Amino acid sequence: QVQLVESGGGLVQSGGSLRLSCAASGRIDSRNIMGWYRQAPGEERDLVASVSSGGSTNYAASVKGRFTISRGKNTLYLQMNSLKPEDTAFYYCNVRLGGNVNYWGQGTQVTVSS
Repeated sequence: QVQLVESGGGLVQSGGSLRLSCAASGRIDSRNIMGWYRQAPGEERDLVASVSSGGSTNYAASVKGRFTISRGKNTLYLQMNSLKPEDTAFYYCNVRLGGNVNYWGQGTQVTVSS
């Protein structure tokens, strides 16, 4: 079992910055992909950014150049700059292990006011 706990969400004005953190614990394979997803009310949960255990990153087009994903040994970060109202959503931490096994955190709310 893997546990993921997000922190760092909150309310920020348009143009501001936030940094999300995700602390992972439990049995995590050495080969894995960790990522941030977000879901706005009435919408699907979409990938924001991911980073593999080898360091390869992937970003949604809407956040490229504004968000930066990084990871430590058992921690995942998302630095969000130049935030826009459309970035408002619940943000979830995810880890994908071998066999396409996925674990999710409980999420953290990010609200960007205009």
